[in-house]
Amino acid sequence: MPAPGHLPKETEIHPTALVDPQASLGQGVFIGPWCVVGPHVRLGDHVRLHASVMVEGHTVLEDGVEVYPFTTVGYPPQDLKYKNEPTRCHIGARTIVRESVTIHRGTAQGAGETYIGRDCLIMANAHIAHDCVLGDGVIIVNNVVMGGHVTIGEQARIMGSAALHQFVRIGRGAVVGGLCGVEMDVIPYGSVLGNRARLVGLNWVGLKRAGVEAGEIQQMRLAFRELYPRASGGETVLGERVSVVRQKYGHIARVAEMLRFMESPTRRGLTRPGRGAAWEKDDEG
Repeated sequence: MPAPGHLPKETEIHPTALVDPQASLGQGVFIGPWCVVGPHVRLGDHVRLHASVMVEGHTVLEDGVEVYPFTTVGYPPQDLKYKNEPTRCHIGARTIVRESVTIHRGTAQGAGETYIGRDCLIMANAHIAHDCVLGDGVIIVNNVVMGGHVTIGEQARIMGSAALHQFVRIGRGAVVGGLCGVEMDVIPYGSVLGNRARLVGLNWVGLKRAGVEAGEIQQMRLAFRELYPRASGGETVLGERVSVVRQKYGHIARVAEMLRFMESPTRRGLTRPGRGAAWEKDDEG
C-alpha cells in the first residue's frame, strides 16, 4: 500500500482487466493486469488487486485490502452440497492477501459467509475454506490449509503448513506450530505443537508482545498448571479443575476467557497436553 497521505484519488484499471460494470468500486482502487472482478463484488476505497487476481460472488473487500497475484476470492466452495446459492465472502480493512491464496465463499448449510477480519496477513498458498471466520489481526503463514467452518480468534498465529480440521476453533491469541495437524479446539492463548497437535503451554511470547504485565502472566501460568497438571494420575476430571480455577483465578479476564471457551459447545473437543519431551520442559517464563 502507498503511504498514508499518498493514496491515489483516481481509480486505475489496467486495460487487460475484466471488471463487470455492475461491480461497485470505491475511490482510488487499483486493478492490475489480467484481473477479473465479478458483478456482485464491492471493493472499498484504495483496494489494490496487483495482477491476475480473481474476485467473484457476493464478495466485499473493505478499504485498503491488498491482494497479490494468482489469488482467487469468493469462488464456490469445495462442497458437493453447494447448489450455487448466493452466499458471501468478506475481507476486512487493511488485510493483506499474498500470492496464490484461495478464499471460498460460504454455504447455505453453514453461516452463509466466509469472513476475514481487519489487519490480517494471509501468506502465500494458504487455503481458507467455506464458512471460516478469522478475527482481526490473525496471521496465516505459508501453505496453511483449513477445512470448512474453522473459527480463529483475534491475534492468533497459524504457522507454516499447518492443517486445521473442519469445525475446529482456535482461541484468541493462540499459536499453532508449523506442520501441525489440528483436530481439536485450541484454547485462547494456547500453544500447540506436533504432527497431531498437542498442547504444550500458553503463548508466552505472544502475551509479552501484547504488553500483558508480568504479574498477570504469572497468574495465567498458575491457572494453566492447575487446569493441566503434569501428574498423569487423572485424579480429577477437567470439569472439576475448571471449577477450581474459576474460584481462584476467575477474576483475571484472560483466564475467564479461557474457561468460557473450554465450556462452550464444540464439535471437536479440546486439544490436550501430550506426554512428549516438549510438555516435560518447564514453561517459558
